[in-house]
Amino acid sequence: MNATTSNKPLFALGQVVATPGALELLESAEKTPSHFIARHHRGDWGDDLCEDDRELNDAAIYDGNRLISAYTVGKEKIWIITEADRSSTTLLLPSEY
Repeated sequence: MNATTSNKPLFALGQVVATPGALELLESAEKTPSHFIARHHRGDWGDDLCEDDRELNDAAIYDGNRLISAYTVGKEKIWIITEADRSSTTLLLPSEY
């Protein structure tokens, strides 16, 4: 968690979509996309994001830049990216970026 983690949503997600690879990973790990989306939406950027990216995300809540979270699912990583214009949020594997 970080200084901005909240119990309520901190920004607009826009249309939420997921890549086939991300959905397959979550299904195989018996995890739901909504769990990770909710964490991202509340400012919990995950344990797999460096401090610089966390600080950029914290500022992006207010200045409107892109937001990215990174979580470990099993032995792999999943990213969640909300576009700067808040039109969409995508769950994807790093290899799909």
